[in-house]
Parts: sequence; structure tokens; C-alpha cells
Amino acid sequence: MRKLSVRELALCGVLAALYAVVTLATASFAYGPIQFRIADALCVLPFFAPVTSLGLFVGCLVANLFSTVSALDIVIGSAATLVGCLLAAKMPSRWLVPLPTILANTVMVGAMLAAVYTPDAFWSGFVTMGAQVAVGEIAVLAVLGLPLIAYLQRSRLLERLLGVRRPA
Repeated sequence: MRKLSVRELALCGVLAALYAVVTLATASFAYGPIQFRIADALCVLPFFAPVTSLGLFVGCLVANLFSTVSALDIVIGSAATLVGCLLAAKMPSRWLVPLPTILANTVMVGAMLAAVYTPDAFWSGFVTMGAQVAVGEIAVLAVLGLPLIAYLQRSRLLERLLGVRRPA
């Protein structure tokens, strides 16, 4: 495993703080069965710089320490963000970048919410909770994530910060 450069480490720290702050500032609708976690729009960044997955994971972990759902959210919710980010980095097209985050959160967070809120009816709870999480993720990533990708491609901001370039 390679060492992170000072720039990469600093960017990860800034992203971790940004993710946590945005999630905590919007906590009223960032946690629970129906959630719109605005900070998840940042999960498109690994498409341009895979190293950003680390910062987003840490930010999610910090935000989930304050979860109103369960201590399971700390582990499972953070793992869902990490899985989504790692897979987003491998997407061949910018239009596919939101899919891993949507799917990881739908399955992992949906299952966790079903286990917490409907343990006696897990499968029906999973379908319901997973669908609710999916709707929130699709909304956030369509309204904020895709425009963020377009902006980052036009501005070349990450290229200037880290010296990375992602093909269109």
C-alpha cells in the first residue's frame, strides 16, 4: 500500500470534516428510515480521486457516532459509504458513478434499519426501508451528485489540487 501525500491527506481531512458537518447540520433528515443525506453527494469524488474514499468514510464514521438510529449505524452505515465510494472509483462512465452508493446504502442501510425497526418482520421491513433509503439516495445523487461531477470535470478542481485527471 502506498503512502498518502500531504495533499491527499489534507484533502481527506477536509472531506471528512465537510461530510460530518453537512450531515450533522441536516441531521433532522439525514438519519432514520426516511433519509436524505446531502453529504452523500460527495461520494462521487472517488471517480476522480479514489483516495477521497478514505476521507468520506471517516466523515461518515464521525457523523454516524451521532446517529439516532442505533450503534449499528456506526459500523454498517459507514461501511456502506466505504463500499459505495470504492466501487464509484471503478465506474467506467460518469453516469454510472452514483449507482454504487445508491445500491450499497439501499442494501446495507436498508437491512440495518429493518433489523432495528422491524426485527419480527425483517424481509418486509427490508423492502420498505431499503426503498425509502433508495429514494433518498437517488434524489441526493441525481440533484447534487451528477451536477457535482459535471462541475468537477469542467473546472478540473481535483486535477489542480491533486494532479489527477479522469477521462470524460
